[in-house]
Amino acid sequence: MSEPIERVAVQVDRLCWTGILLGLAFTMTNVQQFAAAGSPVWSLAWCAAWLLDPMVSLVLLAILRAEQVTARHGVRMGGWVRAAKWFTLGATYVMNTWSAYAAGSAALVVLHSVPPLVVFVAAEAVTDLRDKLGSAVAAYAAVQAEPQASPSSRREAPKRANPRTSFDDYLTVARAARTPDVMVTPAWVREVTACSRGLSSRLAAALNAEVQP
Repeated sequence: MSEPIERVAVQVDRLCWTGILLGLAFTMTNVQQFAAAGSPVWSLAWCAAWLLDPMVSLVLLAILRAEQVTARHGVRMGGWVRAAKWFTLGATYVMNTWSAYAAGSAALVVLHSVPPLVVFVAAEAVTDLRDKLGSAVAAYAAVQAEPQASPSSRREAPKRANPRTSFDDYLTVARAARTPDVMVTPAWVREVTACSRGLSSRLAAALNAEVQP
């Protein structure tokens, strides 16, 4: 059932992002207290301290969103991107737990460590989850697009040589696997149809031409 899989993929994506946003929101007050360093309430330093956590979080969210989109199309990010992601995650953790470590309270360390660590794990998992669920949807759509052979044709199949898959057959499989949020590229076409590299470019062009006004 392709539709339930797609619905589950959307639900998983939304739940993961909700958890990430809630975790970052929880860390905001702790980071503000860390940055304010006892400054009087509503003073310039106290107000400016509220900007530190959103600055780091927005960069992190931008990187995570970009990773999610590129992973969907099989594009691997460079080392600087991963370094920026882990730096922002590490900075969030340090600023969130610094006061707890300074106070020497194990309970506070655990309390302030859980949200950043959840964000760490979810940040790594959300991209892979989305990629695998998308592959599951495409694989099921490709199977559903295959014509069902009748009993008589099954009996006659051994007598005939296996025919080559035509351009239209590949196009039918790719068309069935395409979803509204998929960017059709030759790499994506090869992934869902297992066609040759040369044919994938023609198939991608044909699919893109179908959606043009």
